[in-house]
Amino acid sequence: MLQEQTSIRAAEASHGTYDQLASDVLARAKDCGATEADIVVADGETFSVQVRVGAVDRLTKAREKRLGLRVFVGKRSATTSTSDFSRESLERLVSETCTLAKAVVEDQVSGLPDAVQMARDWPDLDLYDDTTLGTETQIEWAKRGEAAAFAADPRVTNSEGAEFDSSSGRVVLANSHGFVGSYKSSSYSLSVSPIATEPGTGAMQRDAWYEVQRKFSRLASAESIGQEATKRAVRRLGARKVATKRVPVVFDQETAGSLLANLCSAVSGYGLYKRASFLLDQLGQTIASDLITVYDDGRMAGGLGSRPFDGEGLATRKNTIVERGVLKSYLLDTYSGKKLGLSSTGNASRSVGESPSVGPTNFYLVPGVKSPEDIIGSVKEGLYVTDLIGFGINMVTGDYSRGACGFWIENGELTYPVEEITIAGNLKEMFKHIEMVGSDLVFRGRIASPTVKITEMMVAGN
Repeated sequence: MLQEQTSIRAAEASHGTYDQLASDVLARAKDCGATEADIVVADGETFSVQVRVGAVDRLTKAREKRLGLRVFVGKRSATTSTSDFSRESLERLVSETCTLAKAVVEDQVSGLPDAVQMARDWPDLDLYDDTTLGTETQIEWAKRGEAAAFAADPRVTNSEGAEFDSSSGRVVLANSHGFVGSYKSSSYSLSVSPIATEPGTGAMQRDAWYEVQRKFSRLASAESIGQEATKRAVRRLGARKVATKRVPVVFDQETAGSLLANLCSAVSGYGLYKRASFLLDQLGQTIASDLITVYDDGRMAGGLGSRPFDGEGLATRKNTIVERGVLKSYLLDTYSGKKLGLSSTGNASRSVGESPSVGPTNFYLVPGVKSPEDIIGSVKEGLYVTDLIGFGINMVTGDYSRGACGFWIENGELTYPVEEITIAGNLKEMFKHIEMVGSDLVFRGRIASPTVKITEMMVAGN
């Protein structure tokens, strides 16, 4: 009883430092019967404003802190969370979590990573910006972006709004091996969504453009984002269907990024050990064109998915996923790695109050040397895809069928916009038949790709 009282007093006195708080909660968990435990503490601020037709439509601003605790009692585990950091709340959280863990069934591969695997250094990855933006400045950015969209073309007659978002915060991760790590991060983004109307017919088209950066100073101007959004909306006016045929298909940056996201899902350890991936048992095999090299780089400076350690405290790193078409690695955390008889790749992803899962850091296709114009110019007749609709993908077989919008290519030029079409194929064949890779890689998220051209797919229209 004396040991419990000491732990409680330590936790109560340590609210000024999350590192010490985490240590005290872990010690209390051990007193309650936990054989292993880890804890995540997140503290941050978020701001979001949406402007529509020049007026503020929605504004939210919040500061919050949360604590997530995972305990193991032998091979049994449970995870809980709280936003109440009072002594009584944390005491109850620890006790209840340990009780829950003792009640669940055993899982022989559960547990923390080995202590020797813990990260030992956290380099400065340029993830945090201490710039303070006032509310009015952020509202102004959203208004400027939308105003630029309206001003760029008279055919923009309405808007679904412009949204500016910012966030900053700190994450602390600690476990019963004695590991304690923390890092700060921030992000700033602006998106603009104009609606264009075709004179005479009244037909309308919507599109959007956006940008995300870790540092505010690196964000493109509000005007350039609004103008690009308008360019994308206006060029869709007059869209039509096309006849059904097999033709080359060019995916722009955004839609090629969605293809890469499908690859990312297929190499995720959880899909693999559940035998729900078309890339099961394919390590060392050729799964794509030799133009395809894919990395997942958790230590890319300023990367939107970068962090010094993953959700289990293992050092992040640059993993080669595909090298010249050959599958070299899966994405794994400790649990999925054990299930597959492999080691973690440092890709444990974690939300406060949730057990780790697998997630990408900065997952990207290495760019080629061809410009998007060169790639389009190589197509005698085909489709340039700028938007994908629906989720007709079978990750077990690789079968792929999605609604699409874009432009019809004739003699190497974009001739007219197309819509209400479906593109179909199989991801296993699609990756093997990528015959050109663009030079236009830009990160707007954790998964990014340059423009790619696939030799042939079925395009279904009229």
